[in-house]
Amino acid sequence: MAFELPSLPYSSGALAASGMCQETLELHHGKHHQAYVTALNGFVEAKPELQGKSLEEIILAVKGDAAQAPVFNNAGQHWNHILFWKNLAPNGGQVPSKLAAKIESDLGGLDAFKTAFKQAAISQFGSGWAWLVLGNDGKLAVTKTANGSNPLAEGQGRALLGLDVWEHAYYLDFRNRRPDYITNYLDKLANYEFAEAELLSA
Repeated sequence: MAFELPSLPYSSGALAASGMCQETLELHHGKHHQAYVTALNGFVEAKPELQGKSLEEIILAVKGDAAQAPVFNNAGQHWNHILFWKNLAPNGGQVPSKLAAKIESDLGGLDAFKTAFKQAAISQFGSGWAWLVLGNDGKLAVTKTANGSNPLAEGQGRALLGLDVWEHAYYLDFRNRRPDYITNYLDKLANYEFAEAELLSA
């Protein structure tokens, strides 16, 4: 069965007041993400050994294999973006109590978390992602990955939040000001309720 582009959990204009304009969302979701899905389906169709596998199974099967890098990149980006759309909310930025307590105990508080997340996202050279993960040790951690990789592929734990720092994610809204895009995400767009739900279901 072919992979499909997921519907957005809000309208394409719902995030504009919080710093992500409708054009950004339409291009990012409808063009960029769709391109990853289309390419991935083409690779799977041509490779019988990948047919019938879940997205996660494909990512883990091809990671580290240079010959399979195009498959990994498109599968990884499909996985990343499925999470990314859920990570955004029209009235984001409010951290619920259980997640806040976990951030306090594991990362030293909300300000320390935001500082660490900003540093990870800013220091990811070129394209990639910044993440809040529930590590394999049961503690929260901030990580980053290059290009289309992710915490699943890197064995970093369960992703609770992931921020796309490819330029297409922010250029229409923030031009080359990646730090402003990151701050806006953390303060106005991040769906911390989703992150808490993922934490509690882990």
